[in-house]
Amino acid sequence: MTSLTSDEPLIIHMSDKETFEIELRGMSKKFGGLYANRDATLSVKKGEIHALVGENGAGKTTLMKLLYGMYRPDGGEMLLRSKQVRFDSPAGAIAARIGMVHQHFMLVKTLTVAENVVLGQEIVKAGIFLDSSLAEAETALLIKKFNLALDPKALAANLSVGEQQRLEILKILYRKADILILDEPTAVLTPQETAGLFAILKSLRDEGKTIVLITHKLKEVISISDSVTVMRQGRTVGSVKTAGTSESQLAQLMVGRPVVFEVGKKPLPAGELETRPAVLEISGLKARSTKGHYALDGFELVVKKGEIFGIAGVEGNGQSELIEIITGLKKPQAGTMKLNGELLGLANASPRLLFDKGVAHIPEDRHKRGLVLDYSVADNLVLGRHREKTFSRPALINFDAINDFAGKMTTAFNIQPQRFELPARSLSGGNQQKVVVAREFSRQPKLLIASQPTRGVDVGAIEFIHKKIIEARDAGCAVLLLSAELSEIMSLSDRIGVIYRGRVAGIFSSGEATEEQLGLLMMSGAEKRLKA
Repeated sequence: MTSLTSDEPLIIHMSDKETFEIELRGMSKKFGGLYANRDATLSVKKGEIHALVGENGAGKTTLMKLLYGMYRPDGGEMLLRSKQVRFDSPAGAIAARIGMVHQHFMLVKTLTVAENVVLGQEIVKAGIFLDSSLAEAETALLIKKFNLALDPKALAANLSVGEQQRLEILKILYRKADILILDEPTAVLTPQETAGLFAILKSLRDEGKTIVLITHKLKEVISISDSVTVMRQGRTVGSVKTAGTSESQLAQLMVGRPVVFEVGKKPLPAGELETRPAVLEISGLKARSTKGHYALDGFELVVKKGEIFGIAGVEGNGQSELIEIITGLKKPQAGTMKLNGELLGLANASPRLLFDKGVAHIPEDRHKRGLVLDYSVADNLVLGRHREKTFSRPALINFDAINDFAGKMTTAFNIQPQRFELPARSLSGGNQQKVVVAREFSRQPKLLIASQPTRGVDVGAIEFIHKKIIEARDAGCAVLLLSAELSEIMSLSDRIGVIYRGRVAGIFSSGEATEEQLGLLMMSGAEKRLKA
């Protein structure tokens, strides 16, 4: 490998003097007429954590799915432990002790945590029956060992997004793979949980495991990886040792231009926020979770016009229920909500009503709430807006107008590939997120609910989405921001509220609290309320 300095060219190459456990040479994969990978290469040493980075749609996940046997390559060769291999299915890769944790969950929602963990390698008694007790006991031991905070008996359908991610990680650890591929594994974890996961990964590396980490979080790349491979537009740009590079250099390799990491947000004038009208007012909100307990228990919140109010908290403390109530997807047991001073009857506040009143929503789960995956990109870009005169006439859809709008949005938000006739399912996760973001911002909302708005997107797209959120705020939109990324909450928010067990445990003005203080409050719920 070679290290990277700011004076060196962007195109860099692997050294051919090292020996590798994984070698992918000249890999190509086409979907229709589009190349996802073209002559891509990857070399990973045994016993290292190797980060694979690149823009959304750069071909990172596709390359790993070729190695894992989910796709068949159109060209190239794969060597595993110096022997040429070809897997026609994931079963072959698993037999070769390769495991993969996918960005989008591969769980059977009707099974328990323990049943998902042992699925395919069931523990049986009498030769045919699942030994549930033993499966739960072994799962509990793994949960305790890796501190993943799951209930072996819980149904996967009732798990939060964060719990589902931890279950996916648990599954691969149960199978004792020697090569672990993790696709965005920290997307829903708190800093403390991420630190715990990284401790596990370092321990596995020290035991001789080889780990490939697909991530867009360059801070994590620098902190945990031993080496990095950068991809762009399906090709390999090069590979570097982590110690010889920086976040800014990697970002420039990824997107081909310098990337601004600091958010250019002008602070609100002192005292002005107090005089601004409230757009969203919530009082005494109580709502039950799918598990039956109160996920929100007397929740209070006020979001003013032209402010970004960030909510920080560990998954499962009422965030999902709060969003569902504000967007009309769930009915609370008690409480009131005002929108622009108008008291809404929460029992009758439908998603359509709130949509018409100017509430936009970027959901935490783009597959479940944000997209119809089998619809085209164009159709997804006008979901909810198809009744507008711009896009329809009496009894007729104006396809020319929709296509014209879709073309402008795919260009403005750099949705790749820029073919709006493709089904949303065919896009990478990050580009699917861009479709959702483009649609919601195009409405020029009065209240924007942004839940994990940059989940799974690359540094260039994060920079772009952050600018759009700030532009909306500066135009007078009230923004309620929920994110697992404390750095995102801290850099964007004018005020920060920490949610714990369905209540606001603390409110901070921008710049008052450190990431460590917020993280500890998120985990302990210690009552602390600072003047905002």
